[in-house]
Amino acid sequence: MTGFQASTATREAPGRALLRLSRPQQWHKAVTVFAAPAAAGALKSPTVVLKASIAALGFVLLAAAIYAFNDIRDAPDDRRHPRKRRRPVASGVLSPAQAAAFGVVVALLGLTIVSALGRATFGLAAAYLVAQVLYVAGLKHVAVVDLVLVALGFVLRAAAGGAATGTPVSHWFLLVSLFGAMFLVTGKRKAEHASPGNAVGRPVLAAYPTSWLDQVMTVALLGTALSYGMWAFQYLGLDVYRELLAISFLPFFTGLLRYALVVSTGRGEEPEHDIFRDPVLLLAGLVWACLVGIGLYFA
Repeated sequence: MTGFQASTATREAPGRALLRLSRPQQWHKAVTVFAAPAAAGALKSPTVVLKASIAALGFVLLAAAIYAFNDIRDAPDDRRHPRKRRRPVASGVLSPAQAAAFGVVVALLGLTIVSALGRATFGLAAAYLVAQVLYVAGLKHVAVVDLVLVALGFVLRAAAGGAATGTPVSHWFLLVSLFGAMFLVTGKRKAEHASPGNAVGRPVLAAYPTSWLDQVMTVALLGTALSYGMWAFQYLGLDVYRELLAISFLPFFTGLLRYALVVSTGRGEEPEHDIFRDPVLLLAGLVWACLVGIGLYFA
């Protein structure tokens, strides 16, 4: 154990270390579980909100398990990274055995929680867990496959939200989720590619030429925009036109283009933070949210 590991281990309690291991700053990703019922205008029902909340809790626990397994796998590389070396396993605050036990327990707890919402939700949650375990086990080092698996995680969470609440899910909505997630993930890889220090913990970056990442971002952006346009102009796959949803396409597309610009300037490695630092992106998101909210719930 290095001097850094020893000093960290002596000043942090195991409980706090387990909390850090579960990445609370990433828990907000579980909000995608609410996307399907929200897009269907079903959040007016307290029962739907309750079921979606239970599903979100289950996915938070599953994600915490994945982070634990990931930190065990990546500990040797993390110790050579200027920021990741402070992670609980890499710093020596938690042993691999402790992290593994925590991961198994929270994974089982998460699956138990979602099983109360029906077989379909359980199946989607189990698929999410398996896909992410395979990602951590080695597929994150396989070019293209790593992008697809991360994007798939967003789609499975969104689909689980529909299954948990009994909400019909539009095929166009799922395509928006897929292309949108691919757009964000590719932008993250491009930002990481521009920072030499990330090559230590993510060797797959060497397989990605910047020009290829630009191409994928362009395809993902167009796919997201077109899919969203079809959803907005043909609500839930029905030939129903809702004016405000159609208008919402403009701030939605503006936000996509603005984020592409943010990434092209070297930012985007932490999309959950960079999105809130750009005033134009924030304004576009606010206008979009207002138009969709009013169009779904008040129009």
